[in-house]
Amino acid sequence: MISYSPFWKTLKNSTETTYTLINKHHISSAIIDKLRNNKPMNTTTLNDLCRILQCKLEEIAEYIPSDTDQPL
Repeated sequence: MISYSPFWKTLKNSTETTYTLINKHHISSAIIDKLRNNKPMNTTTLNDLCRILQCKLEEIAEYIPSDTDQPL
């Protein structure tokens, strides 16, 4: 499972907020909801978040093995 818990730590330590992500950087509220609920999103969005927050991907997302992952 992909977890976005690192994103919230990175956001807290930055000068950005969910408000500025939505209103200044035009990140949709649906993306914020996906981040809150660890829902899938595309790599372009992850790239945009890295650029906005000036961070590495591992500061936004992490892989956590889970028994509920779909079988391969």
